Amino acid sequence: MIESSKSAARSSEWRSLNYQETYICPVCRHGHILPLTLMDAFACDFCRHIFTANLRDQTLRVEDSSQPTTWRWTGRMWQAAHQLNLDLTITIWLASIALVVLPPSLIWLSSYTFPPLEGSRWSWFPTVWVSLAFTLHFLFVTWLLVEHYQVPLYVAGKVRLRQWFGQR
Repeated sequence: MIESSKSAARSSEWRSLNYQETYICPVCRHGHILPLTLMDAFACDFCRHIFTANLRDQTLRVEDSSQPTTWRWTGRMWQAAHQLNLDLTITIWLASIALVVLPPSLIWLSSYTFPPLEGSRWSWFPTVWVSLAFTLHFLFVTWLLVEHYQVPLYVAGKVRLRQWFGQR
């Protein structure tokens, strides 16, 4: 009881980023980043990401991801350092919208141009096909965006699934 109140009081006070302490992981927000032995780096004990720190600027950067993200340590919590490449972000979102909208639109256009005969057994098929194409493309693009931006809830779920299947 006394230890938990001491750790709660310690976590609420301001502290600077250094290699002697542990911090909550900014990627998964479940694990703790610990200093790696004989290296100027941290690693998360939950999601296994590796980070490098800039102690002077109080920043942390993930090194083993396709999207190098940086966080600033405020003394109590991590704050994202927005260093996004605006051109790349716009390109990603435009490509995502095109992948979601164009295939179902082409299917709808073909079913509108060449409609099935009214009263036929397969008259429902174009509507189902357009709906299914939109849903699957939307799910695919959502998965790609979540992978690209490394959303913490998704990363934590992915790690937990990996652990669950690894234990079986």
